[in-house]
Amino acid sequence: MRFDILTLFPGMFSGPLSESIIKRAIQSGRITVALHDIREYTTDRHRTADDTPYGGGAGMVMKAEPLAACIRAVLAMPHGAVAGVAPVILLSPDGQLFTQRVAAELAQYERLVLVCGRYEGVDERVREVLIDRELSIGDYVLTGGELAAMVVLDAVARLVPGVIDAASITEESHSDGLLEYPQYTRPAVWEGRAVPPVLISGHHGEVARWRRRQRLQRTLARRPDLLVRAALTDEDRAYLRTLGWCGDDAP
Repeated sequence: MRFDILTLFPGMFSGPLSESIIKRAIQSGRITVALHDIREYTTDRHRTADDTPYGGGAGMVMKAEPLAACIRAVLAMPHGAVAGVAPVILLSPDGQLFTQRVAAELAQYERLVLVCGRYEGVDERVREVLIDRELSIGDYVLTGGELAAMVVLDAVARLVPGVIDAASITEESHSDGLLEYPQYTRPAVWEGRAVPPVLISGHHGEVARWRRRQRLQRTLARRPDLLVRAALTDEDRAYLRTLGWCGDDAP
């Protein structure tokens, strides 16, 4: 899978792309990340990529010409059989909330183009003509879209086959609308706190049942809003009702 990232500050990506799982995914060829400096598409000697907003107001706005030229040049770059076929996604506080479901959807593409907004935003005409989708990683404002692009890259890349063990994804938080169960490792007793006996019982069926119930308990306690959309069985619903859950219409 290929990620094309358009930014005014490509240096911000050097750390995240050279560490841990993303680094190994790049080295193995499972993902490709190409950084594109929007300033390289400016036409003046000062490499001006922003200007004051029409109508007045604080801050600066990303200019249409260099950003549009960068997007069009990137889309024209070949990537196997999918040259030019990729959604252009603007990272913006105005966008759709980025969730695990959206990450899974984006992981189905062979290529994504991520545009990092800056300052007060981008010229609206570029959004109208060249942006296919806008995403936000939360209801807050960052200084730019670079950190948001890193989040999207990380969340999507780990869903690409072979990047991480597939079994690690199946029961983690938000994979099916529930939060993940508690995790433990050696030693069996730490500062007087013991690992739950079921986890060292060797009874795989009981371990699975315990973990499922822990996921239900944790979701109810921390994010009860998720239960509305979670994939619940009749047994899950019955167990949740014993915990005081009243969000089920079943008798």
